[in-house]
Amino acid sequence: MLIPRRDTGFVHPFASEITPQAVYQDRRRLLQLMAGGAAGAAVAAWAARDALGQESGVPRPGKLAALPARRSAVDGAATMEKLTDYKDASTYNNFYEFGTDKADPARNAPTLKTRPWTVEVEGLVKKPGKYGIEDLLKLSAQEERIYRLRCVEGWSMVIPWVGYSLSELIKRVEPQGSAKYVEFVTLADKATMPYVGSRVLDWPYVEGLRLDEAMHPLTLLAFGMYGEVLPNQNGAPVRLVVPWKYGFKSAKSIVKIRFVEREPGTAWNKAAKQEYGFYSNVNPEVDHPRWSQATERRIGEDGLFAKKRKTLMFNGYGAQVGQLYAGMDLKKFY
Repeated sequence: MLIPRRDTGFVHPFASEITPQAVYQDRRRLLQLMAGGAAGAAVAAWAARDALGQESGVPRPGKLAALPARRSAVDGAATMEKLTDYKDASTYNNFYEFGTDKADPARNAPTLKTRPWTVEVEGLVKKPGKYGIEDLLKLSAQEERIYRLRCVEGWSMVIPWVGYSLSELIKRVEPQGSAKYVEFVTLADKATMPYVGSRVLDWPYVEGLRLDEAMHPLTLLAFGMYGEVLPNQNGAPVRLVVPWKYGFKSAKSIVKIRFVEREPGTAWNKAAKQEYGFYSNVNPEVDHPRWSQATERRIGEDGLFAKKRKTLMFNGYGAQVGQLYAGMDLKKFY
């Protein structure tokens, strides 16, 4: 399927490329809220937020250590949506190292030890090396970004992630010209991850992106959510967040980032190639072989009469990322 040029956002410049993005975003949100009759409440909320010095306006749950962040200048497509409740986001998870049921990770992940933690950068880079988690945290200022996370089982969440663009790290290690892909290897420790060794997947869990996908400013190296460090079950202490792809592409508990020339074999693609392609872009026109992907249900809105939402192309981020796939057959490269 070719991506229509009118959807990709590369024919004309974005308003955010002309006006400073922070101003542009706030102005756009205010206009949207005025159209819905909610401007007064929004202005009051923003005034209160500024008075408290909380740029993001997202309340901390008070469960884990704080991870302060400034409001991001990167335009996220989910910034006007209702956030998923922290309890739901931290207890309904896919993290097969701790079990295959959605409730297993929250129950089993306390065994994970996140300090000390090292991420090794290797492969086709000029500056390979090992980074302690504290070193990674210092590489760039932490930003709070409100992104959707979409799962192939038909559910989605809206989460305020804390981190910075992965490109900040990539630029520092200076990929060689032959580097075309980035491979992410996650922890596979039988002592702290009780389901490592099960036959459901080939361990360790591996994911990958094309280098241009990894360099896109929306691709996030995340260390926290809701103003706090990541809970273990959500991928502590560092994970990937790629908001236009299905959630399993966002590797958790990363220990190695490798730059390679050829497309890496990834965990779910190796386990069921006919069901999980390398790209795994959210595309409502490509069904999973066992169910439709045309609609989704937001976690926390799953009551008896809750309507399903239409799945958006690229999870709603088409204007930002569609140009990455111009001319590609997205049914073939699913």
